[in-house]
Formats: sequence, C-alpha cells, structure tokens
Amino acid sequence: MRGMKHLLLLAVFVILARCQQKPQVSMSPKLEEIYSGDLFFLRCDNSASGSTVKWYFNDMEQTLTTETWKIGVAAPKHSGSYQCESNGQKSDAFPIVVSDYAPIASLTIKTGQPVVRTGGSVVLQLDNEDGLQGWNCWVYRNGLTRMIKLRLAKDSVNVAFQPHRLTDPETIFWCSDTQKRRSNQITVRTSVKDISLEMYPLPAVVGESLTLKCLVWGTDQISRAVFYKDNVIILEGHNPIYQIPNVTESAKGNYKCDATYTHKGRTAGLPYKYVSDVQDVFVQVPPMKAVLSANGGLSCSCRLCPGDRSYRWYHKTDGQPWALMDSRQEFMMPKASGTYACRAVWNTMRSLLSNGYVFSDRPPITSILIGGAVVPMILALAVAVGCYVYYRKRNTTSPIYEDMPLRSRDKGDDQYEKLQKGAQRGGEYDTLQPEAPGRQKKDGEYEALKKDEMTGGEYHTVRLAGAVGGEGGYEALKKEGMTGGEYHTVRIEGAVGGEGGYEALKKEGMKEGVYHSLGMPGAGGGE
Repeated sequence: MRGMKHLLLLAVFVILARCQQKPQVSMSPKLEEIYSGDLFFLRCDNSASGSTVKWYFNDMEQTLTTETWKIGVAAPKHSGSYQCESNGQKSDAFPIVVSDYAPIASLTIKTGQPVVRTGGSVVLQLDNEDGLQGWNCWVYRNGLTRMIKLRLAKDSVNVAFQPHRLTDPETIFWCSDTQKRRSNQITVRTSVKDISLEMYPLPAVVGESLTLKCLVWGTDQISRAVFYKDNVIILEGHNPIYQIPNVTESAKGNYKCDATYTHKGRTAGLPYKYVSDVQDVFVQVPPMKAVLSANGGLSCSCRLCPGDRSYRWYHKTDGQPWALMDSRQEFMMPKASGTYACRAVWNTMRSLLSNGYVFSDRPPITSILIGGAVVPMILALAVAVGCYVYYRKRNTTSPIYEDMPLRSRDKGDDQYEKLQKGAQRGGEYDTLQPEAPGRQKKDGEYEALKKDEMTGGEYHTVRLAGAVGGEGGYEALKKEGMTGGEYHTVRIEGAVGGEGGYEALKKEGMKEGVYHSLGMPGAGGGE
C-alpha cells in the first residue's frame, strides 16, 4: 500500500515537471544553412497538450497560435530570433539566418511533375560543377528525415535517381555532402484526384513569370477550365493555362482549378467536371544576381556580394542547355557565337545566373548590306570617271557631225520645211563637214558638189556596182536650165538593158557640147 502511494507521487511529480518544463523551438527538416527559397517548419516542443501557443519573432508577438509554424519560402526577411510560449512559459530564442544566395549544387525534376498521383514517383537529377564525391540526398516526409544513398561514377558531376513511391501529401528532397555544401530543395505533392493544378516546383520569383496548368490524368480533351485564388474566380474559359507575366508579392495564396473534360474513347454521356486540390503558391524576392556587361569584352560583377569569390562562365547556342566554360576570371573575351552568362561563386553558395549576352563572330548584317552597296557604287563611279576622261580626250576638237532637230511645218503633207539654198535661218540646218578643221581628205572620199563654182555645170553620178536599172536604180540626169556642159554617164559593171549596155545620149536643146560615151568593159556589141 505504501509502495503504491510512492508510485502515485512519482507520477504526479513527473507530470508537474513536464508542465513546468520550458518549451523549446525546433526546426525540421534540420538544415545546416538556410538559403533563399527553402521550406522548413518550426515546432514548439514540450508545449502543454491543448494549451494555446504563442509565437514571437524578434520579440514581437505573432497572430499564429498553432503548435507548428510553416515557412513556405525562406527569405532574408525571415532572419532573426524565434520564440514560442506555452502555458505561460516562453522558450529560449532560436536564431535563424537566411542567406540571400543560392546553394552551390542544383536539384531538378528530370522526369515527372511536381504534383503526382498518390503512389507515383519522379526522377530527380543532382548537378554540381565541382563533382559529387561524398554527396548523398535526403527525403523529408511526415516529420521524418531519411537518407537516399547515391550510386556515383568516378568524377561524375551529375547523377539521376528515383525515390520510392510517394504517398504523403508533401515530400521534400535535397542533397548535401560532408562539408556542409548542399543543393536547393524540391517539393513534390500527391493527389488522389484525376485533376491537378500544376506549377513550377520552385517558388515563384518576383519580376518573373508564373504558369499554372489545369491538368487531367489520361486526357487533354478539356473544354472548359476555371481558376481560383483564395476561392475567388480569377480566370475561366477554354484555355487550361493561367499565366502571370510579372509576379509580385500579391500573387501568393491558395490556388485551385476545376475542369470540364472527356476522354477520346468516350462516345456518349455528359462530360466530367471535377475540382483539383488546393496548392500553395509562395513568392520570393530573387536572391543576389550577378551582372554581365560588354565593353571590349565580357565582364562579370556582383556589387553587393562578399569578397573572396570567383566567377563561372556559361555558354549556349539555340536549343541547347548552358555549358560550363573554363574561364574563372572576372573578364573574358568571347570567341564563338551564342549566348553568354556568368555568376559569382563561393565555397558553399553562389549567386543567380546573370543576364544573358548574345555574341556573334560574324559581321552584322547592316555592315554586310552597307559594304555590298558601297563597293558597287565605287566601281560604278570609277567606270563613269574613266568614260568621262576617255570622252574628253576623243572630243578635244569641235564635233564633225551634229544632229539638229527639224522644225515641223504647220502646213503641208510632209510636215518638214525644205532647205532653202543660201538662206539658212539661225543655223538650224548643218551640212556634213568632211573637211573639218584638223582633218585632211583621204583617197576614196566623196567631195561635196558645189554648183556655184562650176563653170561648165558638170554633173557626175556615183558608180553603182551591180545596179539593175528600173525602180530603185539611179536617177536620169537632167539638163534643164543648163547652158552648156558635158554629160558623162558612170561606168556600170554588168549593167543590163539596151543593146551593148550603153544608154543613148540625148542632145536635145543643147547648143554646144561634145558627147562622149564611157567604154564599158565586157559590154556586148560595138567595138
């Protein structure tokens, strides 16, 4: 009986001790260093069952009264001192420091979606530019943390792995090594519904875009989709995609969607309509980012970053991922065409990738066009100058021939004014000048007929080779108005017509003169 009393007293003392024990703040999953964008939980341990819990941040009481405080997306503003109070007792301060940088390694979803059906899985990939020797990955779900051992090849810088089937509503993955270096986190959620709200697995970033998709397992035949934020409709229509082009702090909240859909094999009946699970959208201010500038080369800078840093340079072409370059200096000269970017790097962390710069090792198209236009212009100008010089050399004297326009007549059928002998007007008509200044007559040229200087009025016709007489032949010589003179016919080789090939000479109306006929070699008849 006395022993029973001692046991009861001991139990009372244990209960009193527990009630009087100070609460403590703990964090899960336990992270050696917290980076911008991390997800973690703060828990008030040793709190009295059923009692109200109060939370303090930097000695300021918060409105939260639950035993667990979820920090969905860590940011530098969350750095400070945390306390909880239960049953009138306040815990010791729990300090948290959130780095405004990204972790040194990268963890991504290689295959799958950030929201999977219960019992499904994904394939994750870990990348570290400095190698993965000594690295392992971790999984946190339902309050427990377990290790995923990686199978690594020698000198590998990336590895892909698949965790076990996922059954918990939310699972957090990350990787680390023995030197307190780690990767970012990836959060994968599950749903038992046929419809899900799909989003990027990392938190939304202020200033960037965010895309939400309303997906249905097994079909894309969605005829209508409605998006909700905090149970208020924000978009409805035929497009199952909702996009925020420029994210702000106001974008954070609870999102869901409902879809009206059918399957390809369904030939009858009404379409289906269901609502997805609610997904939390967290928004973060972007971590520290490097800046790339081009001035005679490419320069990488990070004005607010701490010292003792190096730089990494990256290059990519269209449709290809970023490739790490060998350069580790602040300044570099690009060689190959493509897009360049850089970041600042420390032992355990790094800045975000800088802005991209597009470089081309070919001359700009404007230079090609200008060059292609200038060269022909220069050649054309040279040809024009050469022609001008040549023309000037050939035309040092006055022109021998000159074309002059003829004035049309206002009356007459031929519409041209006849030349008036000895009465040229204003130099409108010019005759050919075979004996131009500086030019002597050559043998075989024809001398202009000058009637004014003729004493005997001699006329000569031009010798025609092969003339056939009749139309188109030569014009008969006429002696009208002549007082005297000799007529001579031109010797015609092979002339046809008339006996012996001679044209009869007429002396009608002539007072004096001697008639001579020209001998024609080969003419038939006569001596």
